[in-house]
This record gives sequence, C-alpha cells and structure tokens, in this order.
Amino acid sequence: MIDYDKLIAKKCREMKPSGIRKFFDLANAMEGVISLGVGEPDFQTPWNVRHAAITALEKGKTKYTANSGLSELRRAISAKTERDTGVHYDPDSEIIVTVGGSEGIDIAIRSLIDPGDEVLVVEPCFVCYSPIVSLCGGVPVPITTRAQDRFRLTAEQLKAAITPKTKVLILPFPNNPTGAVMEREDLEAVAEVLRGTDILVLTDEIYSALTYGIKHFSIIQLPGMRERTIYVNGFSKAYSMTGWRLGYICAPQPLVKQMLKIHQYGIMSSPTISQYAAIEALEECDADVEKMRREYDQRRRYLVNALNSIGLDCFEPQGAFYVFPSIKSTGLSSEEFCEKLLYEHSVAVVPGNAFGECGEGYIRISYAYSIAHIKTAVQRIKEFVG
Repeated sequence: MIDYDKLIAKKCREMKPSGIRKFFDLANAMEGVISLGVGEPDFQTPWNVRHAAITALEKGKTKYTANSGLSELRRAISAKTERDTGVHYDPDSEIIVTVGGSEGIDIAIRSLIDPGDEVLVVEPCFVCYSPIVSLCGGVPVPITTRAQDRFRLTAEQLKAAITPKTKVLILPFPNNPTGAVMEREDLEAVAEVLRGTDILVLTDEIYSALTYGIKHFSIIQLPGMRERTIYVNGFSKAYSMTGWRLGYICAPQPLVKQMLKIHQYGIMSSPTISQYAAIEALEECDADVEKMRREYDQRRRYLVNALNSIGLDCFEPQGAFYVFPSIKSTGLSSEEFCEKLLYEHSVAVVPGNAFGECGEGYIRISYAYSIAHIKTAVQRIKEFVG
C-alpha cells in the first residue's frame, strides 16, 4: 500500500479546505435548501457579451492568444482603468490577462515571496491569500479589522504590524466578506505609512464597480502608490461572468515581467473566447453593470434592515454583495449557527471564521440572489433565531 500522506507536500497537507465550499457542498447535497453562501451573481451575463463569444466561435477564433492576452483586450483594460481611476498602464508591458482575479493574486504573491517573508493580510478577507503565502514559504500576518472601525484598516494597525521582514500588504477592498470600503482619507493614511519603505501593495479590487452611496477610490490614485502597487481586477462580479474565468493584473513593468513567466509556465494564456467576450463587456456594458448595482443596492438595504430587526446586529456594507451580521447574541459559535440553520431550517450561509479567526461570532450572507430568495431565507432565519 502507498502511504500518500508521506508523499503529499506538508504545506498542502496542512492547508484547510475552503470554509465557503464546505457549506456550499453540504447545501447541494440536501433537498429544499436556500443557499445564500456563494458570491455568484444571479444575473445572466449580458446578452451582447454572450453574443460576442458566439461570434468569436463562429469565426473560429479558438487558438491560443499571446501569453499576456489579446492586445485588443489589454488596450480595453488600460482604457477602462484610466477612465475609472485616472491612472494609465501600458497595455503592452504592464497588463496581464489572467484566469480570474484568483490567478492574478496567485502569480503576484508567488513572484514576490521568498521563504520567511511576511505578508500583511487584512482580515476578515477572502480565503485564498494566506494559503498562497504559506505555500510560498512566506508568513501570513493577519491584521484584524473591527466593526467599530467599520472594518477598515487603520494606519495605527498597519504601523504596529510592520517588521523588517514585511514585504507585501494585501488590501482587499471593497471587502469580501464584510462589504467594507476604504475611502480616500483612509487610503491616504495607509499610503503615508508605506511611503519611504520597500513594502509593496497587492490591491484586490474585484468588487470596485459595486459600491453604494460612495464612489470607489483606489490606492493607485494616490501620489507615489502606482509604482508600489499590483492592481487586481476582473469580470466575474461586475459583469456576472464567474464561469468565464477571466481577470487581469496591472502593475509596473518590472513586476509584470516576472509574473508573466509564472503565467506562461502554468497557464499559457487565458481562455480565448472569454477574452473576446470581455472586450465587449468593457466597452459596451456600463449600463448593464449599473442596472445590476441598483438591484444589489435594493437587496442590501432590505437585508440589513431585516437582520437588525431580527436582533442580529448588522454593519451596513457599502461595497460588494455581502452582509456580515454578528450572531454573538445567540450564544452559538459561527460554525454551530451555520450548521443548525442549515439542518434545522434549510438555509446555507458561511461562518465568519472561514475568513480569518477574527470572523468568529459573525456569518456571511450573500445578496447575489433574487429578493424573493432572500425574503424566504430571512423568514427562516427569523424563525431559527426566535
């Protein structure tokens, strides 16, 4: 018999499975479950985007593209980024089209981290950052944001976490799972701490198009920050293109040159048909994005009010499509709450500790679902809490 445990890499063996997928898989195996657990828009990809993909197929555009992506798409990404932020990236040397924003995060971290390097990870946050850092031999250093700070990173917290080994700060705003945003003054305070250091920023702005009552502001817009920042974005959330698996990185040329090598060996190039569709999304779908954003805003306001009325104290998110209510009043742990809610009332949500230990006492609920779906789930949660 082969002892597979001896063959599997120690870092991989010790890695915990995603807490998000655990409850997604449980819900899928049960009848009649309402799932509010996965961050996947319930909208169809806009028709003109789908039509662009169909046209590309009909014309036989199914070959590999350049490693960094179609030149037309990189130009469209450059134009869109400059339109949104006022910051220009050279489409020929400062942009890579990736397989989702997730690949962008992966190759950014792998291109920077040597064993022993410390990476500051602002938590609660999306589940992938710390595992990737650990696989590289780096040391993830959590910075815990707090509800009283509206789950924003403060300059004081950042200063306290920096050591001589600090190499990268990961900024995940608008935030998954809290829905928190960082405004210009918040980012300016962070930038002031970083100026004059050799610390790079990895800013994950996949939800940048989905903010409510506030316009998204990127750290790359601040003086001195473009040259020390890797900017990650994509198409999954804003354009409802999760299964198309397409994202992108914008960064200074010396960094892109190194990330592109990892991309070449691991991926070759991103899906060709998805790239043709993405050009249409960037150039023609602003109205579609705004329509979806308004619908999310309606769901957001309903869900926050409903949860607060139930007695689950809920911070009001200003970005993404999640709420992060406290369940401490129930006396249950995050895992206990989610398991009991699933098995007793057939509603699937995600325990807050899936997004870092500081998420204990909270749950994440996605409102990337229809309002009817959400209302039924809320009624079941009310019965459960009651």
